[in-house]
Amino acid sequence: MNLSDFEAMSFDCYGTLIDWESGISAVLTRWAAQHGVDLSADELLERFAAAEARQEEGSPSTLYPEILSATMHDLGDDIGAEVTSAESHRLARSVPDWPAFPDVPHALATLASRYKLIILSNVDRGSFETSNLKLGVRFDAIVTAQDVGSYKPATRNFDALLEAAQKLAIEPGHLVHVAQSLYHDHIPAKRLGLPTVWIDRRGGREGWGATLPPGREVQPDWTFSSLGELAAACTAAGNR
Repeated sequence: MNLSDFEAMSFDCYGTLIDWESGISAVLTRWAAQHGVDLSADELLERFAAAEARQEEGSPSTLYPEILSATMHDLGDDIGAEVTSAESHRLARSVPDWPAFPDVPHALATLASRYKLIILSNVDRGSFETSNLKLGVRFDAIVTAQDVGSYKPATRNFDALLEAAQKLAIEPGHLVHVAQSLYHDHIPAKRLGLPTVWIDRRGGREGWGATLPPGREVQPDWTFSSLGELAAACTAAGNR
């Protein structure tokens, strides 16, 4: 396979395009300091990942702000620290504050000149709209957890992605999925035969941060440390 062979790219948003770990950490570290919780930012993110996964699996039709609120309370129960309604509300409403990675707007603009772009995100439409303002491009299709009624890594989310691609007249085999999370994205995408690009945002940092570990071996077709690196590779592949 060559990156220039594809007609379209689908993207996870949070963790891949939007720096959700910075946004979540800003809320969690403030809460931890106020309640005497002696955990590092990465340790808090790992506890968050486990709590969020429980909430998404147990309440697949619940909108993402409510998932975040419930995750905050679950996290507090797990650690043994109080979570007030104001603190859970702060996390639930923090998505608009989460920044885009600096490389993303230019990289997406570059990719948009060569590919159709699709979002496959584990949030609700309203939350994504606030983040989309920071991304700088118009996506050809947007599929959210709210649209599907479940959260990745559920297979039905990727079925919905393939349906969206079909509506855009993208031929089978001409879509590649781009994501940071091996757990949420690469394992289910590979199960359906989709080629994948891993944007390894954590690089050499230990642990898995705000996503669960994949649980089994998965081999992405390409790996880059940023979306900017992917865009540069696509430009080079197209110019050969």
